[in-house]
Amino acid sequence: MQAEELSYAIVTPYSMRKSRTGGIVARLISRTGLDLVGSRMFAPSAELAKRYAETIVTETHPGHRATQELIRDYVLKNFTGEINGQRPRVLFLVFRGPDAIEKIHRAVGHIVHERTSGETIRDTFGDYITDSFSGKVTYFEPGVLAAFDAEAVKSDLKLWAEFSDRNGGILDRAIEFPKGAKVEKTLVLIKPDNFKFPNLRPGGVIEVFSRTGLYIVGFKVHCMSVAQAEAFYGPVLPVLEEKLGPKKGRSAWEEIVDFMAGLKPSECPPEKREKPGTEKCIAIVYQGLDAVRKIRDVLGPTDPAKAPPGSIRKEFGQTIMINAAHASDSVENAEREMSIVAVDENNFKPLIENFYRRQ
Repeated sequence: MQAEELSYAIVTPYSMRKSRTGGIVARLISRTGLDLVGSRMFAPSAELAKRYAETIVTETHPGHRATQELIRDYVLKNFTGEINGQRPRVLFLVFRGPDAIEKIHRAVGHIVHERTSGETIRDTFGDYITDSFSGKVTYFEPGVLAAFDAEAVKSDLKLWAEFSDRNGGILDRAIEFPKGAKVEKTLVLIKPDNFKFPNLRPGGVIEVFSRTGLYIVGFKVHCMSVAQAEAFYGPVLPVLEEKLGPKKGRSAWEEIVDFMAGLKPSECPPEKREKPGTEKCIAIVYQGLDAVRKIRDVLGPTDPAKAPPGSIRKEFGQTIMINAAHASDSVENAEREMSIVAVDENNFKPLIENFYRRQ
Protein backbone atom coordinates (compact mmCIF):
# COMPACT_ATOMS: atom_id res chain seq x y z
CA MET A 1 0.00 0.00 0.00
CA GLN A 2 1.35 3.40 -0.99
CA ALA A 3 2.48 5.57 1.93
CA GLU A 4 0.47 8.68 2.72
CA GLU A 5 1.98 12.08 2.02
CA LEU A 6 1.18 15.61 3.07
CA SER A 7 0.85 18.29 0.45
CA TYR A 8 -0.38 21.86 0.49
CA ALA A 9 -1.94 24.66 -1.49
CA ILE A 10 -1.94 28.35 -0.59
CA VAL A 11 -4.84 30.50 -1.78
CA THR A 12 -3.18 33.80 -2.74
CA PRO A 13 -4.19 37.24 -1.41
CA TYR A 14 -5.66 38.20 -4.79
CA SER A 15 -7.76 35.01 -4.93
CA MET A 16 -8.98 35.77 -1.40
CA ARG A 17 -9.90 39.36 -2.27
CA LYS A 18 -11.71 38.27 -5.43
CA SER A 19 -13.71 35.62 -3.47
CA ARG A 20 -12.31 32.75 -5.52
CA THR A 21 -11.68 30.68 -2.41
CA GLY A 22 -14.75 28.45 -2.81
CA GLY A 23 -14.00 27.53 -6.40
CA ILE A 24 -10.39 26.72 -5.57
CA VAL A 25 -11.30 24.61 -2.53
CA ALA A 26 -13.90 22.73 -4.60
CA ARG A 27 -11.33 21.89 -7.28
CA LEU A 28 -8.65 20.85 -4.80
CA ILE A 29 -10.92 18.43 -2.93
CA SER A 30 -12.93 16.98 -5.81
CA ARG A 31 -10.12 16.63 -8.35
CA THR A 32 -7.52 15.12 -6.04
CA GLY A 33 -9.67 12.86 -3.88
CA LEU A 34 -7.38 13.80 -0.99
CA ASP A 35 -8.36 14.39 2.62
CA LEU A 36 -8.33 18.04 3.70
CA VAL A 37 -6.76 17.61 7.14
CA GLY A 38 -5.62 21.09 8.13
CA SER A 39 -5.95 24.77 7.36
CA ARG A 40 -5.05 28.17 8.76
CA MET A 41 -5.43 31.80 7.79
CA PHE A 42 -2.21 33.82 7.65
CA ALA A 43 -1.32 37.48 7.37
CA PRO A 44 2.35 36.88 6.51
CA SER A 45 5.05 39.00 8.08
CA ALA A 46 7.93 40.31 5.99
CA GLU A 47 10.14 37.65 7.57
CA LEU A 48 7.82 34.78 6.63
CA ALA A 49 7.38 36.10 3.08
CA LYS A 50 11.14 36.47 2.67
CA ARG A 51 11.97 33.03 4.01
CA TYR A 52 9.24 31.38 1.93
CA ALA A 53 10.35 33.25 -1.20
CA GLU A 54 13.90 32.01 -0.69
CA THR A 55 12.73 28.40 -1.06
CA ILE A 56 10.89 28.82 -4.36
CA VAL A 57 13.56 28.98 -7.08
CA THR A 58 15.03 25.49 -7.47
CA GLU A 59 14.76 24.61 -11.19
CA THR A 60 17.71 24.62 -13.58
CA HIS A 61 15.61 24.48 -16.76
CA PRO A 62 15.48 28.13 -17.99
CA GLY A 63 11.72 28.15 -18.66
CA HIS A 64 10.70 26.57 -15.37
CA ARG A 65 13.23 28.68 -13.47
CA ALA A 66 11.83 31.86 -15.01
CA THR A 67 8.34 30.93 -13.78
CA GLN A 68 9.66 30.19 -10.30
CA GLU A 69 11.38 33.58 -10.29
CA LEU A 70 8.03 35.19 -11.14
CA ILE A 71 6.42 33.35 -8.22
CA ARG A 72 9.24 34.37 -5.86
CA ASP A 73 8.87 38.03 -6.85
CA TYR A 74 5.08 37.71 -6.57
CA VAL A 75 5.37 36.48 -2.96
CA LEU A 76 7.75 39.29 -1.99
CA LYS A 77 5.47 41.91 -3.53
CA ASN A 78 2.00 40.61 -2.62
CA PHE A 79 2.26 38.74 0.68
CA THR A 80 2.99 41.80 2.82
CA GLY A 81 2.09 45.49 2.98
CA GLU A 82 -1.42 46.84 2.52
CA ILE A 83 -3.77 47.12 -0.47
CA ASN A 84 -6.86 49.34 -0.26
CA GLY A 85 -6.99 49.12 3.51
CA GLN A 86 -6.41 45.36 3.60
CA ARG A 87 -3.44 43.40 4.81
CA PRO A 88 -2.82 40.42 2.53
CA ARG A 89 -4.65 37.31 3.76
CA VAL A 90 -3.68 33.85 2.57
CA LEU A 91 -5.42 30.55 3.24
CA PHE A 92 -3.06 27.63 3.79
CA LEU A 93 -4.65 24.22 3.11
CA VAL A 94 -3.03 20.89 4.03
CA PHE A 95 -4.00 17.64 2.28
CA ARG A 96 -3.14 14.05 3.10
CA GLY A 97 -3.30 10.84 1.10
CA PRO A 98 -1.36 8.50 -1.20
CA ASP A 99 0.59 10.36 -3.90
CA ALA A 100 -0.70 13.65 -2.46
CA ILE A 101 2.09 15.81 -3.89
CA GLU A 102 1.58 14.68 -7.47
CA LYS A 103 -2.21 14.88 -7.17
CA ILE A 104 -1.99 18.51 -6.00
CA HIS A 105 0.49 19.15 -8.81
CA ARG A 106 -1.96 17.88 -11.44
CA ALA A 107 -4.88 19.84 -9.96
CA VAL A 108 -2.94 23.11 -9.60
CA GLY A 109 -1.08 22.88 -12.92
CA HIS A 110 1.52 25.17 -14.40
CA ILE A 111 1.25 28.78 -15.51
CA VAL A 112 1.16 28.59 -19.31
CA HIS A 113 -0.01 31.74 -21.07
CA GLU A 114 -0.83 30.04 -24.35
CA ARG A 115 -3.35 27.68 -22.79
CA THR A 116 -6.56 28.84 -21.10
CA SER A 117 -8.62 25.65 -21.20
CA GLY A 118 -9.72 25.75 -17.56
CA GLU A 119 -8.37 22.25 -17.07
CA THR A 120 -6.34 23.15 -13.99
CA ILE A 121 -6.80 25.63 -11.16
CA ARG A 122 -4.18 27.93 -12.64
CA ASP A 123 -5.81 27.73 -16.06
CA THR A 124 -9.00 29.02 -14.48
CA PHE A 125 -7.87 31.33 -11.69
CA GLY A 126 -4.34 32.34 -12.73
CA ASP A 127 -3.05 34.80 -15.32
CA TYR A 128 0.21 34.93 -17.26
CA ILE A 129 0.01 37.80 -19.74
CA THR A 130 2.90 38.78 -21.97
CA ASP A 131 3.53 41.66 -24.34
CA SER A 132 2.97 40.40 -27.89
CA PHE A 133 6.07 42.18 -29.19
CA SER A 134 8.71 41.76 -26.52
CA GLY A 135 7.40 38.60 -24.84
CA LYS A 136 7.88 40.29 -21.47
CA VAL A 137 5.42 39.31 -18.74
CA THR A 138 3.11 42.26 -18.10
CA TYR A 139 0.76 40.64 -15.55
CA PHE A 140 1.16 37.56 -13.39
CA GLU A 141 -1.24 35.98 -10.89
CA PRO A 142 -0.71 32.32 -9.93
CA GLY A 143 -4.05 31.87 -8.16
CA VAL A 144 -2.62 29.30 -5.78
CA LEU A 145 0.88 28.36 -4.67
CA ALA A 146 2.17 24.86 -4.02
CA ALA A 147 5.39 22.84 -4.03
CA PHE A 148 5.74 19.73 -6.16
CA ASP A 149 8.78 18.03 -4.60
CA ALA A 150 8.64 16.02 -1.35
CA GLU A 151 11.56 17.79 0.32
CA ALA A 152 10.24 21.21 -0.70
CA VAL A 153 6.78 20.37 0.65
CA LYS A 154 8.27 19.21 3.96
CA SER A 155 10.44 22.32 4.26
CA ASP A 156 7.57 24.68 3.42
CA LEU A 157 5.13 23.01 5.83
CA LYS A 158 7.65 23.23 8.66
CA LEU A 159 8.34 26.89 7.84
CA TRP A 160 4.66 27.90 7.89
CA ALA A 161 4.12 25.83 11.06
CA GLU A 162 6.95 27.79 12.68
CA PHE A 163 5.11 31.06 11.94
CA SER A 164 1.60 29.74 12.55
CA ASP A 165 1.24 31.29 16.00
CA ARG A 166 2.78 34.68 15.16
CA ASN A 167 1.29 35.20 11.70
CA GLY A 168 -1.78 32.94 11.71
CA GLY A 169 -5.17 32.53 13.33
CA ILE A 170 -8.18 34.85 13.41
CA LEU A 171 -7.15 37.87 11.31
CA ASP A 172 -9.67 40.30 12.74
CA ARG A 173 -7.35 43.27 12.26
CA ALA A 174 -6.45 42.58 8.64
CA ILE A 175 -9.32 44.66 7.23
CA GLU A 176 -9.74 48.39 7.76
CA PHE A 177 -13.37 49.47 8.09
CA PRO A 178 -14.88 52.98 8.18
CA LYS A 179 -14.91 54.54 11.63
CA GLY A 180 -18.12 53.76 13.50
CA ALA A 181 -19.13 50.95 11.10
CA LYS A 182 -21.17 48.07 12.55
CA VAL A 183 -18.49 45.42 12.10
CA GLU A 184 -19.33 41.91 13.25
CA LYS A 185 -17.71 38.49 13.27
CA THR A 186 -19.83 35.40 12.77
CA LEU A 187 -19.22 31.67 12.64
CA VAL A 188 -20.11 29.24 9.87
CA LEU A 189 -19.76 25.48 10.16
CA ILE A 190 -19.69 23.51 6.92
CA LYS A 191 -21.30 20.35 8.25
CA PRO A 192 -20.18 16.70 8.00
CA ASP A 193 -22.69 15.82 5.27
CA ASN A 194 -20.40 17.68 2.86
CA PHE A 195 -17.45 15.37 3.58
CA LYS A 196 -18.84 11.87 3.06
CA PHE A 197 -16.61 11.57 -0.03
CA PRO A 198 -14.34 14.05 -1.89
CA ASN A 199 -16.67 16.38 -3.79
CA LEU A 200 -17.42 19.96 -4.79
CA ARG A 201 -19.83 20.67 -1.94
CA PRO A 202 -17.53 22.26 0.70
CA GLY A 203 -16.16 24.68 -1.88
CA GLY A 204 -19.63 25.20 -3.32
CA VAL A 205 -20.97 26.29 0.07
CA ILE A 206 -18.07 28.75 0.47
CA GLU A 207 -18.73 30.01 -3.06
CA VAL A 208 -22.36 30.86 -2.24
CA PHE A 209 -21.37 32.59 1.02
CA SER A 210 -18.94 34.76 -0.98
CA ARG A 211 -21.84 36.77 -2.40
CA THR A 212 -22.28 38.39 1.03
CA GLY A 213 -19.18 40.49 0.35
CA LEU A 214 -17.82 39.54 3.79
CA TYR A 215 -14.20 38.67 4.53
CA ILE A 216 -12.90 35.27 5.61
CA VAL A 217 -10.66 35.95 8.62
CA GLY A 218 -10.54 32.47 10.17
CA PHE A 219 -10.57 28.93 8.76
CA LYS A 220 -10.16 25.67 10.66
CA VAL A 221 -10.67 22.00 9.82
CA HIS A 222 -12.32 20.62 12.94
CA CYS A 223 -13.57 17.29 14.29
CA MET A 224 -16.07 18.14 17.02
CA SER A 225 -15.90 16.10 20.22
CA VAL A 226 -19.07 14.82 21.88
CA ALA A 227 -18.52 17.31 24.71
CA GLN A 228 -18.22 20.19 22.23
CA ALA A 229 -21.33 19.07 20.34
CA GLU A 230 -23.28 18.84 23.61
CA ALA A 231 -22.23 22.37 24.55
CA PHE A 232 -22.74 23.74 21.03
CA TYR A 233 -26.27 22.36 20.70
CA GLY A 234 -27.12 22.63 24.41
CA PRO A 235 -29.67 25.44 23.86
CA VAL A 236 -31.53 23.23 21.34
CA LEU A 237 -32.27 20.46 23.88
CA PRO A 238 -34.99 22.23 25.95
CA VAL A 239 -36.64 23.47 22.74
CA LEU A 240 -36.86 19.93 21.35
CA GLU A 241 -38.04 18.52 24.68
CA GLU A 242 -40.81 21.10 24.87
CA LYS A 243 -41.83 20.53 21.24
CA LEU A 244 -41.57 16.72 21.11
CA GLY A 245 -41.72 15.69 24.75
CA PRO A 246 -38.79 14.80 27.03
CA LYS A 247 -38.06 11.34 25.58
CA LYS A 248 -38.45 12.11 21.86
CA GLY A 249 -36.84 15.52 22.29
CA ARG A 250 -33.80 14.02 23.97
CA SER A 251 -33.56 11.34 21.26
CA ALA A 252 -33.69 13.97 18.48
CA TRP A 253 -31.01 16.02 20.24
CA GLU A 254 -28.76 12.97 20.57
CA GLU A 255 -29.13 12.41 16.81
CA ILE A 256 -27.82 15.93 16.20
CA VAL A 257 -24.79 15.31 18.44
CA ASP A 258 -24.20 11.97 16.70
CA PHE A 259 -24.39 13.67 13.29
CA MET A 260 -21.82 16.30 14.28
CA ALA A 261 -19.44 14.22 16.42
CA GLY A 262 -20.02 10.63 15.30
CA LEU A 263 -21.33 9.31 18.63
CA LYS A 264 -24.42 9.79 20.78
CA PRO A 265 -23.82 11.17 24.30
CA SER A 266 -25.65 8.20 25.88
CA GLU A 267 -23.31 5.80 24.03
CA CYS A 268 -20.08 7.72 24.58
CA PRO A 269 -17.63 6.37 27.20
CA PRO A 270 -16.45 9.11 29.60
CA GLU A 271 -12.86 8.85 28.37
CA LYS A 272 -13.97 9.69 24.80
CA ARG A 273 -16.15 12.74 25.52
CA GLU A 274 -13.34 15.26 25.07
CA LYS A 275 -11.59 13.45 22.20
CA PRO A 276 -12.00 14.68 18.59
CA GLY A 277 -14.95 12.95 16.96
CA THR A 278 -15.04 10.98 13.73
CA GLU A 279 -16.97 13.59 11.71
CA LYS A 280 -15.29 16.50 9.95
CA CYS A 281 -16.48 20.05 9.54
CA ILE A 282 -14.89 23.35 8.52
CA ALA A 283 -15.24 26.30 10.86
CA ILE A 284 -15.04 29.66 9.06
CA VAL A 285 -15.07 33.10 10.66
CA TYR A 286 -16.54 35.85 8.49
CA GLN A 287 -16.09 39.54 9.28
CA GLY A 288 -17.80 42.61 7.92
CA LEU A 289 -20.71 44.98 8.15
CA ASP A 290 -23.89 43.32 9.47
CA ALA A 291 -22.18 39.94 9.09
CA VAL A 292 -24.64 37.84 11.12
CA ARG A 293 -27.70 38.84 9.08
CA LYS A 294 -25.95 38.62 5.71
CA ILE A 295 -24.72 35.10 6.36
CA ARG A 296 -28.09 33.95 7.70
CA ASP A 297 -29.88 35.39 4.67
CA VAL A 298 -27.69 33.44 2.27
CA LEU A 299 -27.88 30.28 4.39
CA GLY A 300 -31.68 30.08 4.37
CA PRO A 301 -34.08 28.54 6.93
CA THR A 302 -33.38 25.31 8.83
CA ASP A 303 -35.71 23.23 6.65
CA PRO A 304 -34.28 22.99 3.10
CA ALA A 305 -37.80 22.41 1.76
CA LYS A 306 -38.73 25.93 2.91
CA ALA A 307 -35.49 27.59 1.79
CA PRO A 308 -35.61 30.02 -1.17
CA PRO A 309 -33.90 29.19 -4.48
CA GLY A 310 -30.22 30.09 -4.49
CA SER A 311 -29.81 29.72 -0.73
CA ILE A 312 -27.25 27.26 0.60
CA ARG A 313 -29.80 25.02 2.28
CA LYS A 314 -31.94 24.86 -0.86
CA GLU A 315 -28.92 24.06 -3.02
CA PHE A 316 -27.09 21.69 -0.67
CA GLY A 317 -29.44 20.69 2.17
CA GLN A 318 -31.45 17.46 2.46
CA THR A 319 -33.32 17.49 5.79
CA ILE A 320 -33.74 19.71 8.84
CA MET A 321 -30.61 18.11 10.35
CA ILE A 322 -28.62 17.34 7.19
CA ASN A 323 -28.75 20.90 5.92
CA ALA A 324 -25.20 21.70 4.73
CA ALA A 325 -24.15 24.44 7.13
CA HIS A 326 -24.70 26.19 10.43
CA ALA A 327 -24.42 29.93 11.01
CA SER A 328 -24.57 31.86 14.27
CA ASP A 329 -27.84 33.72 14.84
CA SER A 330 -26.37 36.61 16.87
CA VAL A 331 -23.04 38.21 17.68
CA GLU A 332 -23.31 36.83 21.22
CA ASN A 333 -23.94 33.29 19.99
CA ALA A 334 -21.10 33.64 17.49
CA GLU A 335 -18.73 34.38 20.36
CA ARG A 336 -20.10 31.46 22.38
CA GLU A 337 -19.87 29.03 19.46
CA MET A 338 -16.40 30.16 18.39
CA SER A 339 -15.23 29.55 21.96
CA ILE A 340 -16.74 26.03 22.04
CA VAL A 341 -15.09 24.86 18.82
CA ALA A 342 -11.88 26.74 19.74
CA VAL A 343 -11.80 28.34 16.32
CA ASP A 344 -8.60 30.22 17.14
CA GLU A 345 -6.82 27.02 18.24
CA ASN A 346 -3.66 26.25 16.31
CA ASN A 347 -4.16 22.61 15.28
CA PHE A 348 -2.16 23.32 12.11
CA LYS A 349 1.26 23.20 13.78
CA PRO A 350 0.88 19.89 15.68
CA LEU A 351 -0.58 18.23 12.58
CA ILE A 352 2.61 18.94 10.64
CA GLU A 353 5.00 18.25 13.51
CA ASN A 354 3.33 14.91 14.36
CA PHE A 355 3.26 13.73 10.74
CA TYR A 356 6.98 14.25 10.17
CA ARG A 357 7.91 12.99 13.63
CA ARG A 358 6.48 9.57 12.73
CA GLN A 359 8.56 9.33 9.55
